[in-house]
Amino acid sequence: MAMNKVKINSDVELKDRLVAINRVTKVTKGGRTFTFAAIVVVGDGNGIIGYGLGKAGEVTAAIAKGVESAKKNLVKVPVLKGTIPHEQIAHFGGAEVFLKPASEGTGVVAGGAMRAVLESVGVTDVLAKSKGSSNPHNLVKATIKALSEIRDAYTVAQTRGISVEKVFKG
Repeated sequence: MAMNKVKINSDVELKDRLVAINRVTKVTKGGRTFTFAAIVVVGDGNGIIGYGLGKAGEVTAAIAKGVESAKKNLVKVPVLKGTIPHEQIAHFGGAEVFLKPASEGTGVVAGGAMRAVLESVGVTDVLAKSKGSSNPHNLVKATIKALSEIRDAYTVAQTRGISVEKVFKG
């Protein structure tokens, strides 16, 4: 299933969230060289989400590069009444994520990297479980993959060529 990439105009307000910073050391004959890799998630809180990886000699520069990278690959996600329309499972690398819709007032029941992605996209009530690897890079990618594969009732009806009411009747 192809991700439904989104082209945004400049009036959309995207908020960035830092998920993880990794300090990488390169040892040369002149000593140790430190660089930083930052994974950042950007979202408008209303169904648009993107992630990016920035690498630089300083943390602030790495974060800035990550934000620029995240703005280049945005995905549109259907968010209905603060939750997702249906259950979804996705894998990326060693990470597996399971997302399940929740009733109003439940909150975002998810850990670290998944929580950052779900809150940035605008989901307020969801049950989530991560299995396998807890690597933040793979968790972010698996969560965004799961969110991008979610389809709302209107899309399903359009694909099948039937009315929205008929989708729910069976």
